[in-house]
Amino acid sequence: MGVASAQTTVEGVSVAEAEQLWYDVDSWPLFIDGLRSIESVVGDPPLAGSKVVWDSTPAGRGRVSETVIDYAPGVGQELEVEDRSIRGRQRVRFSAEQGPLGIQLELNYQLTGSNPFRSIIDWLFIRRAQTESLQRTLTAFRLELGAQPDEADGASER
Repeated sequence: MGVASAQTTVEGVSVAEAEQLWYDVDSWPLFIDGLRSIESVVGDPPLAGSKVVWDSTPAGRGRVSETVIDYAPGVGQELEVEDRSIRGRQRVRFSAEQGPLGIQLELNYQLTGSNPFRSIIDWLFIRRAQTESLQRTLTAFRLELGAQPDEADGASER
């Protein structure tokens, strides 16, 4: 099983603010790496049992299915993830004990298919690509959080 992970920190943002954006499916195209469009939403994300199916850009993962298996408000979420080449579990964790907000994203996955060289392919190519994709997602998410106006900005209309 392969493991890919990425993390980031964000100054001046609460866990609640981060969760509001992260769990807003309509905002996903703004920061999820390779996401072109949402195909369907079943249930009430981020609650356990809900499912989101999305399509990637043409050079991407194809159709991706994400089913929530665990959700803890203020802490994070765990998903079962599947696309045409992998099956696994993805976790997001939020922490802001002292200092900036920390966000960690981790994907534990198995390559699907019967290629006898899949372990080598994973080690040489897939794991790095998955890690880079998770980091691009977190970088875009961090930037999107920074682009969100704080409440003081919205209150000063003239």
